[in-house]
Amino acid sequence: MEENLILKNISRHISLDKDETSYFLSLLKGKKVQKKELIIKHQQPCKDINFVVSGILRAYYTDASGKESTIMFAVSDWWITDMYCFINGKPSMLNIEALEESSILQLSKDSLDKLYCKVPKFERFFRIMMQNAYIREQLRTIENLSLPAEERYHNFLKKYPLAAERVTQKQIASYLGITPEFLSIIKTNKQKSNCS
Repeated sequence: MEENLILKNISRHISLDKDETSYFLSLLKGKKVQKKELIIKHQQPCKDINFVVSGILRAYYTDASGKESTIMFAVSDWWITDMYCFINGKPSMLNIEALEESSILQLSKDSLDKLYCKVPKFERFFRIMMQNAYIREQLRTIENLSLPAEERYHNFLKKYPLAAERVTQKQIASYLGITPEFLSIIKTNKQKSNCS
């Protein structure tokens, strides 16, 4: 099951033969993650990119005053890491925690480099994945600068329909860059408009 999901994810962009598939799977490390467990900790080495098989993860940044800002959520069939630190071998800027019991597959930076050498088509896969991530984050930045909070919340519901029901209002608000109280007003207004 876990292998099928990640292979289906990869097959959207590249085709692997039997030997390439076997080699790729041999590099993966499965891990069960408990609710609230951190798989990446701020200022610790960021050695793995993670594929979510089940559950939900949240990447967040904590500023000097202790305020958390959610960078992204990752649900089943998504990849997540602190990409800057993973690629450059730097200590993590983010924390990544499981919001519920989760199952992930991890690929280390060393294994990824070996994979690029042995199966060069993975360079194409990860290039496409990183391009898509860059585009997604650029659009999110533009949304945050240009759209009212109500519209950002509506876009969040479209982008993360599974997460919206499984994460706290505080976590959603930190992703949107608003207070939980303001999010509560937006949700109340949305419910009223749905009823009329």
